[in-house]
Amino acid sequence: MNILVIADAQRYDELMEKGIAKHHQIQWKTSLEEVKMLNVFDLVIDMLFDDRTEHALVYAKNPSIPVLAGIVKTSLAELMSQYAFEQGFNIMGCNFLPGMINMPVMEVSVLEEAQQLTLSNIMYDLGWEYLLVADSVGLVTPRVVCMIINEAYLAAEEGTASQEDIDTSMRLGTNYPYGPFEWSERMGVRHVYEVLKAIQEATGDSRYTVAASLQTAYEAI
Repeated sequence: MNILVIADAQRYDELMEKGIAKHHQIQWKTSLEEVKMLNVFDLVIDMLFDDRTEHALVYAKNPSIPVLAGIVKTSLAELMSQYAFEQGFNIMGCNFLPGMINMPVMEVSVLEEAQQLTLSNIMYDLGWEYLLVADSVGLVTPRVVCMIINEAYLAAEEGTASQEDIDTSMRLGTNYPYGPFEWSERMGVRHVYEVLKAIQEATGDSRYTVAASLQTAYEAI
């Protein structure tokens, strides 16, 4: 396949570790605005979509080109309500948050049942394992991990333990690959904060209220 990748350097490097460049032609851009013609590509992997949802305007005009888009801070249903996909909805949501791209199973959501066959064919060609999850803000893993990170910030605020001790306890006690503060560093505080805020706004659930120290860390960026 001829694949267009829209990504920052960190996420592009993580994507390349999945080995897709061995079997496919990859063109990397840091901005969709740099792309003159979209219809020469068989697939778009837009890892920056969460922060640039206006890209949907371009994808709506090119319905024949499937798009794997990083969608954690919004939902496909919200996109459909905001943008006119009159010729067909071609976006599938993926967890492309930094630090999570190389997870063994890719979380993916679709809006229409007809997209499932397209998705299956794409994932087969890419050689990726995937799990189809419900279309919801935060998906599954990002929602859980960000909530754990937030609880860790609250625990550190209360003096329960240091950040280092919390990380060690979570790694040893739950067999997680990283402690919550290590996850926060890998993902980036901005993304953790924005995922939590987006989930709280979508659900109204106070469990996702951002910890004061996490808010401070975000504002210090």
